[in-house]
Amino acid sequence: MTTSARNPKVDDWFTRAESWHEEMVKLRELVLATELVEDYKWGQPCYTLDDANVLIIHGFKEYCALLFFKGALMKDPKDLLIQQTKNVQAGRQMRFTSVDEIKPSVVKAYLKEAIAVEKSGAKVEMKETRDFEMVDEFRLRLKELPALQEAFDALTPGRQRAYLLHFAGAKQSATRAARVEKCIPLILDGIGLNDR
Repeated sequence: MTTSARNPKVDDWFTRAESWHEEMVKLRELVLATELVEDYKWGQPCYTLDDANVLIIHGFKEYCALLFFKGALMKDPKDLLIQQTKNVQAGRQMRFTSVDEIKPSVVKAYLKEAIAVEKSGAKVEMKETRDFEMVDEFRLRLKELPALQEAFDALTPGRQRAYLLHFAGAKQSATRAARVEKCIPLILDGIGLNDR
């Protein structure tokens, strides 16, 4: 059995974790028994294979989870992988609300599958930015302000998608228009929605 080395930054993270501590420690033990390398990214324990992110252990208010970066490609025989929101394309979570829910044989099977997917070199086919909804309120402003269209086109695809999702997330036209107006200066400055 392979055992990965513990990362001191992750050790520190676990000493500070208040919610789901027992559950996340158990998940960590299972992950460390694989060939994955323990790292610390985005303020979370992250596990990699040949420097590629495979999964994260993280906690939320109502549950803790293993987030598999390529979960959309994994076999899910027990129907345990959850798509967090309709906009999440690749990642899938395996959620836990108690230590008793963590069945080592099941978790190990999913870990093995995640590693196999990464080793296969398979990639999640991501939607193109043009496939995301563009609300009329933003489309109109792009037509009215050529500089805005140019600045938006210069943003990375991820930044473009973040704006499109933000605008489309509002139910009322007035709210969508207000969001667009608030973001125009950021877009013109080449700043992503989440860069602030």
